[in-house]
Amino acid sequence: MTAIFLDPAVVPAPDAGRAARTRDEREALKLEKRLCRQVGQAIADFNMIEAGDRVMVCLSGGKDSYGLLDVLMKLRARAPVPFELVAVNLDQKQPGFPAEVLPDYLKDLGIEHHIETQDTYSIVKAKIPEGKTTCSLCSRLRRGILYSVARRLKCNKIALGHHRDDMLQTFFLNMFFGGKLKGMPAKLASDNGEFIVIRPLAYVPEKDLVRWAAHRRFPIIPCNLCGSQENLQRQVVGDMLREWEKKHPGRIENMFTALQNVVPSHLMDGNLHDFRNLKATGVADEQGDKAFDGETFPEPVGRPFGGVPLVGA
Repeated sequence: MTAIFLDPAVVPAPDAGRAARTRDEREALKLEKRLCRQVGQAIADFNMIEAGDRVMVCLSGGKDSYGLLDVLMKLRARAPVPFELVAVNLDQKQPGFPAEVLPDYLKDLGIEHHIETQDTYSIVKAKIPEGKTTCSLCSRLRRGILYSVARRLKCNKIALGHHRDDMLQTFFLNMFFGGKLKGMPAKLASDNGEFIVIRPLAYVPEKDLVRWAAHRRFPIIPCNLCGSQENLQRQVVGDMLREWEKKHPGRIENMFTALQNVVPSHLMDGNLHDFRNLKATGVADEQGDKAFDGETFPEPVGRPFGGVPLVGA
């Protein structure tokens, strides 16, 4: 006899708590699969990790780097090629920094790790006037130290925890304040040419890392040096992007896709396209007429760009 024919009076009431737990577990499993798929795809697309690589995973104590290490460990267990992971944290001697949290976490994890202690906090505070942003100097100091650590640990790759939203924010920061169409690459050679720096979270949206951190209960350590600074331009741009996505779902995905579909002939950089020597050839382009673009876009609703009407809107 199937359940639908049973007398409701004799059917035990469902355990609401258990049902909720089961639902949460299913969602967590879907999230884990998605994270592994996105990171695995980025690694494959950019050939980030190869057989025999020794990858230094930079761990700050924030949700992104915890998530990066967590997913890379899962992928390593099933990867078709062998590679090593070394978790590295730079203790910058910030006041109140819980120095025992990361070593304890990494010991429990059973992964090779190294804690580098360097008092960059005092240097930054001495060099940067009160009220000014500290990120630039802090980043330069941290980069030099991490290169040194990677050399000592014999690592040839350095993995950073920047995600998709970080990359878009960097693109807009460079455009708004630096006058450049420049983003944050998924893979590049280090300044000194000695290492390959990779960002395996390139395809991962920040909201998924927030959810994963909550599910995994990572021991998050806040950055007291720069995290408390208000009105940083990156924060302002991040708020702008989140507001766009809230009002126009899918916009962030489209913008990120655009970073991978660059058409130099339709920009204005003479170093990328030889505009000066461009001549009419008399031969039709196989791809069609590109002089007058024929792309079609969704009709704008209202005034989607902060009240500035689009042409024809």
